[in-house]
Amino acid sequence: MTGTESVSTPPWGKAMDDSPMNPFLWRVTAFCAGGFLLDGYILGIIGSALALMGPSLGLSAVTMGLIAASSLIGIFVGGIAVGRLVDRMGRQKIFLIDLTVFLVASLLQLLISEPWQLIALRFIMGVAIGADFVIGMTLLAEFAPRRWRGVLLGSLNVIGVVGFALAFVFGEILGGLEGDDAWRWMLASSAVPTVIVLLLRLGAPESPRWLASKGRADEAQAVLDRFIGPGYVVGEVPNPNLRSSYRALFTPNMWRRTIFAGGFWACQVLPFFAVYMFLPQILNSLGVEDGFTTQLYFNVFLVVGAAVGLPVMQWLPRRVFLSSTFALSAMALTVLAFLPPNAALAILIAFVVFAVCLSAATNLLHCYPGELFPTELRATGVGFAAAISRIGASLGAFLLPITVDEYGTVPSVLGLAAVLILGLIMTLAWAPETRNLSLADASDPEATVRK
Repeated sequence: MTGTESVSTPPWGKAMDDSPMNPFLWRVTAFCAGGFLLDGYILGIIGSALALMGPSLGLSAVTMGLIAASSLIGIFVGGIAVGRLVDRMGRQKIFLIDLTVFLVASLLQLLISEPWQLIALRFIMGVAIGADFVIGMTLLAEFAPRRWRGVLLGSLNVIGVVGFALAFVFGEILGGLEGDDAWRWMLASSAVPTVIVLLLRLGAPESPRWLASKGRADEAQAVLDRFIGPGYVVGEVPNPNLRSSYRALFTPNMWRRTIFAGGFWACQVLPFFAVYMFLPQILNSLGVEDGFTTQLYFNVFLVVGAAVGLPVMQWLPRRVFLSSTFALSAMALTVLAFLPPNAALAILIAFVVFAVCLSAATNLLHCYPGELFPTELRATGVGFAAAISRIGASLGAFLLPITVDEYGTVPSVLGLAAVLILGLIMTLAWAPETRNLSLADASDPEATVRK
């Protein structure tokens, strides 16, 4: 066994994997999802702000790329730095710090006077987002019953996509403000939902799985008795030989999972962020005159795709769902690259297919990584995967405006399609099947092979 051992029906009680949903578990889902809504909003609003900021400040393509990529680079740092810390110190202790960073940095964006200041603030916010990815996915995975785990973790993505869509809506509203400071208010607007989510998280308990993995069985049981119900137990036996470390992620039975978790994540978010952040520029280069309508449809179908993806993810095996959406998204971008500029309807359809398929599949970003690592390594593994994924996302956000300027839209879009094909190959080669397994079995390579 790589981590905690699974006990499906412990003789001393019922496993928390088999607990029913209750008001507390809905609350956990809500305050974890609230962080993802903020993440989507903060990452999405920069696209609308850049459209005004670029001409207003006379920014070069390189500077715009750096501003767009800075938060993604911060997520890389946050995932690497925070993941191991969360496995060592616990999930709950760091859960409010990242929101405080969101709030302060959001308001400071009103005061910037130089591009480097915005780059620095977006980087800091990215570090906080990386922390939130790790804590939110880990904490919800460790509380969610197995029957609900997929849909609850997938809902984090839906809420994140809603955050992206809200960023577009409020970007359009705030973009109508007169003066050169409209983009400042766009960026600072994330302070309002941050306060709401911060209040929701007050009083959140520690993960009983983490407490049990540290030998604090009495505290773990107290959390279960109070928040899940009497008679429930963690249902796992801690592995005293497994310690949180990056070396443990690359042992002979774990390295494929580690590379797959970061690799498939990177292959999804690189084209997603590249297209989303520079959608106005892409549409303009494709000769689409009514860019607002296309952007509106694109954002609507991002939400539709994420919502539709939840029941599909419950129905299809993880491997089938992920590989098929990689293939369909790559086909949509390939078709888009070769459409003539006057084929506005066909361009819209290709964008819709891309948005629906990729958005549906991104539900797995918030479910799959948390299932691949044992409790002792879960936050470290999720953090590492998030960090690796952001290398790709940062490269996409930084390089896309440059490659469009240098080589044109068609080669740039085909390059994004190639990234999706790489994700397909990686999924077919290394993705384990974890659907309907207990969390302990899902995170054990030996158990997934037996299943």
